[in-house]
Amino acid sequence: MAPLSGRVALVTGSTSGIGLGIAQALASEGADIVLHGLGSPDAIAAARRSVEAAGVRVTVSGADVADPAAIQRMAADAADAFGRVDILVNNAGIQHTATIADFPDERWDAVIAINLSAAFHTIKAFSPAMRQAGWGRVINIASAHGLVASAQKAAYVAAKHGLLGLTKVAAIELADAGVTVNAICPGWVLTPLVQAQIEARAAQSGRSVREEEVALLREKQPMAAFTTPEQIGAMAVYLCSDAACTVSGVPLSIDGGWTAQ
Repeated sequence: MAPLSGRVALVTGSTSGIGLGIAQALASEGADIVLHGLGSPDAIAAARRSVEAAGVRVTVSGADVADPAAIQRMAADAADAFGRVDILVNNAGIQHTATIADFPDERWDAVIAINLSAAFHTIKAFSPAMRQAGWGRVINIASAHGLVASAQKAAYVAAKHGLLGLTKVAAIELADAGVTVNAICPGWVLTPLVQAQIEARAAQSGRSVREEEVALLREKQPMAAFTTPEQIGAMAVYLCSDAACTVSGVPLSIDGGWTAQ
């Protein structure tokens, strides 16, 4: 049997990018998946098929994770579909850049709600059943910006730093319940959105796409290589394994040396 056969994983923000890579990795190990996120019906259907290709059961939620009541409904829907959720991956996130002086109040509130408060509410909703079952995994997708800062990213940096604090508190509270809580902290990740940004930079500068890739990476990382959603997925699989049963409350960097500087 696959290592995660019989387990159920819910991954927020998993209809594309990092979240989809994590969902695919967990499915490849046998976990049934609750996909979550927004997108066109065709894109969501394609994401669902890519996960179902592993031979697992898949359902999709479009819950607004900025709304605690919607999270409660998502938990109830997941229980109706699969009986329980064993693995919770908090990946949903948004970004806005501006100086603190110019940062719109509503954008601050939105970033904090989705990138930080949503994780609190999902852990609150799903961890009691994990405790009762005696097994669970909570994985919070933070960022290198959970450990260091960059200008013009006040809300994102504050949310990701807060997410690491939440990770530690939850790990302590669940330490003897068979439930681990950890954070993955990626640096630059090559998602379709980032690829589009690089191509736009190349078109504007007249340089090659590869030159713009390296320029972007070198702004933060010693290593001129992107992390991939698949690599982050592999790290999530490790955190769900028996080998990681005493790994809890830690930020795991996968950032090309960004935070080593």
